[in-house]
Amino acid sequence: MTGLTAPKGTFDVLPPESERFLAVRETLTAPLRRAGYGYVETPVFEHTEVFSRGVGESTDVVTKEMYTFDDRGGRSLTLRPELTAGLMRAFIEHRLHTGALPVKLWTVGSAFRYERPQAGRYRHFTQVDMEALGVDDPALDAEVVALGVQGFRDLGLTDFELLLTSLGDATCRPQYREQLVTYLDKLDLDEETRRRAAINPLRVLDDKRPEVQAQLDDAPLMVDHLSDSTRAHYDAVRQHLTDLGVTWTEAPRLVRGLDYYTKTTFEFVHHGLGAQSAIGGGGRYDGLSAALGGPDVSGIGYAVGVDRTLLAVQAEGLDVGTATGVQAFVVPLGEEAKRLAVRLVGQLREAGVSADTVYGGRGLKGAMKAADRSGASHVVVIGERDLAEGVGQLKDMRTGEQRPVPVGELFDAVRASVGE
Repeated sequence: MTGLTAPKGTFDVLPPESERFLAVRETLTAPLRRAGYGYVETPVFEHTEVFSRGVGESTDVVTKEMYTFDDRGGRSLTLRPELTAGLMRAFIEHRLHTGALPVKLWTVGSAFRYERPQAGRYRHFTQVDMEALGVDDPALDAEVVALGVQGFRDLGLTDFELLLTSLGDATCRPQYREQLVTYLDKLDLDEETRRRAAINPLRVLDDKRPEVQAQLDDAPLMVDHLSDSTRAHYDAVRQHLTDLGVTWTEAPRLVRGLDYYTKTTFEFVHHGLGAQSAIGGGGRYDGLSAALGGPDVSGIGYAVGVDRTLLAVQAEGLDVGTATGVQAFVVPLGEEAKRLAVRLVGQLREAGVSADTVYGGRGLKGAMKAADRSGASHVVVIGERDLAEGVGQLKDMRTGEQRPVPVGELFDAVRASVGE
């Protein structure tokens, strides 16, 4: 069993860093709970078609990055590369569209993509995902975007930017697609890129290779070919964002890496992360439910990377989720004192006081070191002489003050002291 390590492109989250990870996750989800979004759990693997039909066959996610396998029954299953498609599958399967609309949902969990590991980009990562389903309303689009912004603000982030555009809809995308295809046909593209363009030409605009981007300076942009209705929708979204105090940067070349986006599309980037600057993004996907065999209802949502947001927090030097340790630590000396310590710690925990004790039969010196490392503000020392006198020594680690407390009053004394 020697030499075992986590698989390439994955990592372990360990204390004390795990406290910061949890703090970021909780802060990003708090605005969603306050806005009435309900929590959902979906499996970490789905039938492969959930992603091939939902995410899009032209995407790198589907063609290159999915962890796909056949189970013992010969069914093709895939570890989820993102959370939206699986959540939409659950929305359809459980007929949530038959209730009050919009249906507001959020989830958080692991996702998996086989890609080249690099700083801030891993094969196993954690996302906060939220969706508002069943209503096409620019005000709802603005709510979704603003909730993402609020999560970053609550963390104290200031060096992030919201990129915003519209990718049109079925009323204007076909005409724009024809113009874009005509433009791309004249470029020097490799066969794989042309194959991708045949499925979804917008994906070529998202190609990060310099030799491709150099040919796209004069490419037609979707935002310049919006229909009157989609233009009015986009204008209303921006007005609502202004009313909510949210600023953004127009990004007409923004193409998210998944095929299902329509109309409002956005990305959150952080300027302290270098080339891999995205920390989250999303948009409207009015055809996704129908593509998965469900009702033709609209939807909008976003996903934010917990791991990448934590990197942004570190880049700005923010102090979030600092481990505070326990409030009280009990040091027993001897077996009789050990029984009293275990009972006292249990009582304190039941009362909502974070407490711990020493294990493994350490002496006074080792036990006090453990107490000091715990970060406890108060330590109870129970020695044999103390027991003979029916007391325990309660020490305030902040001031160094120590006083004897009758054994029967230790619980109340500790609970009162840590609340000071």
